[in-house]
Amino acid sequence: MTTSAPGAEVPLDELVASIAVDVPDFPSPGIVFRDLTPVFADGPAFRRIVDGLASAASVDPRVAAMASSLDGAHPGFDVVVGVEARGFLLAAAVAFDAGVGVVPVRKAGKLPRARVSAAYDLEYGSAELEMHTDSITAGQRVLVVDDVLATGGTLAATIGLVEQLGGVVSAVAVVVELAELGGRQVLAPHTVHALWTT
Repeated sequence: MTTSAPGAEVPLDELVASIAVDVPDFPSPGIVFRDLTPVFADGPAFRRIVDGLASAASVDPRVAAMASSLDGAHPGFDVVVGVEARGFLLAAAVAFDAGVGVVPVRKAGKLPRARVSAAYDLEYGSAELEMHTDSITAGQRVLVVDDVLATGGTLAATIGLVEQLGGVVSAVAVVVELAELGGRQVLAPHTVHALWTT
């Protein structure tokens, strides 16, 4: 873990807010897109984000108290699940740093082997996510990671996939939570850890 990285004295939410770029009217009029790619490109900021996301699972005492199924595993999770597509970047970094595996959750039709699926609603229709059936074992503690929590549909579907396979969601960790959209309430009772809430 980095203890003296540049920007370490700045609270993490302020650091993310200062580097992220707001893009008005993207992907459609009236939407303000929070572009986190500049944050990911800043090495010291990305290091702090990875540390912040990894710490999410330690805040839920019922999960931290569970015995790990893997020797030497992170105290709060055994595997990290990343949601397509920016969640892949974050989940891989968190998993690598913690010394655990990473599991992708993909859009329908992208995985080649036996899989489970979960549908969810969008403002303009519906979509489906999938995960390989052998990617999570029963009782594994799972940290779910994504870049943004908005309405909660994508992350609720992801939690559903993990639970279909017998996994236990330690926490959901995101870089940005758009609080006015109510996603945290949709994910209850699961612990949600947001590095920056707007």
